[in-house]
Amino acid sequence: MNYYEHHIGDYAEATAHLTFIEDAAYSRMIRKYYAMERPLPADIKAVQRLVGARTKDERDAVESVLREFFALQADGWHQTRCDADLQRYIAKQDKARASANARWSKPHSERNANALPTHMQTDSERNANASKTHNERNALQSPVPSPQTPEEDRGDASQAPPTPSPAGTRLPKNWELPDDWKAWSLANRPDLNPADVAERFRDFWHGKAGKDGRKADWFATWRNWCRGEKPNLRAVNGAADDWTRGAT
Repeated sequence: MNYYEHHIGDYAEATAHLTFIEDAAYSRMIRKYYAMERPLPADIKAVQRLVGARTKDERDAVESVLREFFALQADGWHQTRCDADLQRYIAKQDKARASANARWSKPHSERNANALPTHMQTDSERNANASKTHNERNALQSPVPSPQTPEEDRGDASQAPPTPSPAGTRLPKNWELPDDWKAWSLANRPDLNPADVAERFRDFWHGKAGKDGRKADWFATWRNWCRGEKPNLRAVNGAADDWTRGAT
């Protein structure tokens, strides 16, 4: 888990009585909890080593914080807030992964009809797609950009309908993030906000001139773009008692 919501004001209220060393120990233990995505070890000495507690004061601080803010169970030291966050995170990952798997488990021909650029489709698939009306294509919100002519590259909307091009296609001007692209992003980069990434993706490629703005496979371009995105680190306010062992 690459990030978590740290409720600054309420955390400070819940830990105001801690010493400087105890507060540092608690912060390290929480970060390690999220990083491992599981409870801290039941062995206190193992926890002390995990968070780098070396001196007697540091080791005592770890033990004191464990007994106040964590609950020892069969599989280790649990923290209620951390457990709740991890459950939501794992459930979200599972849902996104299931959606992506369902998308890619469809017959190859069915995926091609809606997902591949026109110049990569079979003759029958191109003929089937060509029969759709303009409104039908908009309603489907297909992730496949329509191939464009050089005139459309310059923004001239009055030209003839776009035709296939071996050099690739441009991202449609009315492009919106498809559900299966979003599902792939959530499954493979859960630290990102797909909507924010989509805005940057759309603005960048709409502003890209010439042949560099044309791609043969826009879904592959989206996947590579997501892989290169930096993590989305967030810090917001919330409920203080979530940080304590008795949180609900």
